[in-house]
Amino acid sequence: MTEQTTDEPAPDQLASHRSRLTFHGPLGEERAAGFVARLAATEPKSVLDIGCGWGELSLRLLAAAPGATGIGIDLLDRDLDRGRALAVRRGLADRMEYLNESATGTQRGPADVVLCVGSGQALSDAPAPDQYGEALKELRRLVNPGGRVLYGEGFWERRPQPDELARMWPGAKPDDHLPLDGMVEAAVQAGFRVEWLEVASQEEWDQFEAGYLADVEVWLAANADHPKAAKLRADADRQRVSYLTGYRGILGLVYLTLVPVE
Repeated sequence: MTEQTTDEPAPDQLASHRSRLTFHGPLGEERAAGFVARLAATEPKSVLDIGCGWGELSLRLLAAAPGATGIGIDLLDRDLDRGRALAVRRGLADRMEYLNESATGTQRGPADVVLCVGSGQALSDAPAPDQYGEALKELRRLVNPGGRVLYGEGFWERRPQPDELARMWPGAKPDDHLPLDGMVEAAVQAGFRVEWLEVASQEEWDQFEAGYLADVEVWLAANADHPKAAKLRADADRQRVSYLTGYRGILGLVYLTLVPVE
């Protein structure tokens, strides 16, 4: 998502990488279980995960839908390797494929369930706010008739003030995100009806932001004089301040379960 700024892996000495995160986003166990139950009830045979990371949600869905196979697409090998290891550990390696490739214009669909949680930018290089409508049109192309799309995307809880924008990510602008009603309208205009709408809680956000930095923070505490520590420390400090003084309580994340209109 737009606000994350510390995407580069830590140095080799930092063995763990986002290990405190179960999901790569503000998503708690109870909400995730609801997603899995709702999507598995449609009896999918195919799952496509755009910007999958390590594909935790896909793996849980495959476990709940024994007849399904999945494909996860991402560009970060470290996350893909973690996903492959998880798939082996859970006995799902023969049903889940992880691919390092761009999702732009992907021909990996259509699928019965398409997951795109915090990864809409992978589907369109259009500038915001047009990016959201373009991403939703791509998701409409990638889902089978009668299937489901789980789309997670940032939105403005309220319009940020100039001083708040200045404390967010570099170059943050008022049109970086839509309001909630704008996100829903973009989904309808792309050819969907909204089966379910949920918004990430503040607790989910706080746990995600803490988990995102936890491995780096622990490493920095033990390696303050490492040659690469200065940059990692600056990145981590910038991310923390950006969240706590900038977008916390202003940037939300909506989860839309979408049904394609036939």
